[in-house]
Amino acid sequence: MNSLTPIRSALGRDFRRFWLAQSTSAVGSQVGDLAVPLLAVVVLHATAAEAGLVGVARWLPFLLLALPLGVVVDRRRRRPVLVTADLARAALIVILAVVAVTGSLTLPALLGLIFAMGAFTVAFEVAYQSFLPTVVARDDLERANGRLQATASAAQVGGPGLGGWLVQTLTAPWALLSQAVTYVVSAAALLGIRSSEHDPTRERRGALAQLREGLRYVRGDRYLVSLVGFSAIYNLFAQWITVLLLVYAVRELGLSAGHLGLVFSLGAVGAVVGAAAAPASVRRFGVGPVLIACAGAESLVLAVIPVVDAAWSTPLIVVALVAVFAVNGAGTSLSSVVTLTLRQLRTPDQLLGRVNATVRWISYGVVAIGAGLGGLAGEAMGTRAGIALGCVGVALTVAWVAVSPLRTVRDAASLAVH
Repeated sequence: MNSLTPIRSALGRDFRRFWLAQSTSAVGSQVGDLAVPLLAVVVLHATAAEAGLVGVARWLPFLLLALPLGVVVDRRRRRPVLVTADLARAALIVILAVVAVTGSLTLPALLGLIFAMGAFTVAFEVAYQSFLPTVVARDDLERANGRLQATASAAQVGGPGLGGWLVQTLTAPWALLSQAVTYVVSAAALLGIRSSEHDPTRERRGALAQLREGLRYVRGDRYLVSLVGFSAIYNLFAQWITVLLLVYAVRELGLSAGHLGLVFSLGAVGAVVGAAAAPASVRRFGVGPVLIACAGAESLVLAVIPVVDAAWSTPLIVVALVAVFAVNGAGTSLSSVVTLTLRQLRTPDQLLGRVNATVRWISYGVVAIGAGLGGLAGEAMGTRAGIALGCVGVALTVAWVAVSPLRTVRDAASLAVH
């Protein structure tokens, strides 16, 4: 039976609790993504360079910790890792808010707390993707991932507006407490899951040997290599474009922060549609054609950005950018559902944590590289030309998928190793 055939039965109570945990965490993260940078700028009066350090502190845990935490996740039951990560992040946010309110916050303290929260976020990300096959049947992964991705996309629609309202009403430190509440709710929902997890097989080998095993498994599987390449190429050049877009939009197109918030919020509607359409799209067209179409949609539409001109009226500029990010969001959201499902089907359960960690290490690691390269290109060529060059690079995503083994895949179940 095709694994993407519609299944009328519900995904079950445990999935609903898992879904609640993921949904509340997603909303909380949207609030934090806005409140933490504002905390640095408003409370600490951070310079642009110091604000950049805040971004580094956020992403550095993925570069340093993703691989070893993948080993940890495969050596332990995954639900306790998820609950611990939620509660630890909630506690760290409370500490951050209290320190900020009392006037004791310094930049080193902020960077240290952000890095610590990032470390637990890496643990949650790796364990969350590895725990899902315990909660739902393998044949239901496509549908479950679609719902989870749709929820994350919906949080991107309402999250920026909610975060902005909370920061404006409560100030950034108090707004952060709402994020802590979402993590506590997530932990409570995870504790209510009744699906039994098998104890991992005891390993006599050291952690380094297990880490190498995960890397070798990804490197030796042509489908996993194709999936990693898809994410890495796109993320590198998409971040290149994103870094320059903010400068271009404000300084050359004359958009305000409110305009940009509107663009990103309305554009995220496309991501909701893309995630919801994933099962039906793959069932009708097949995995390969859908991934090629997604790569084209999410990559090539970005070429519209350097065409947008300051001579246009502000409403027309906003409408054009909303359309760009709606199409881009639909493509990235749909492809995320499909690629995550393929990765879960393609990987044995005992390796899933390390494989997910390897993918996170590469796909998130290139984000920092893309930001640096984009900044250098904008400095040397100007923001508009720099964005155009980034658009040329991101188009390589389409070529990668079109020549990869993914192009011939019709049914996701055909790649399953279980």
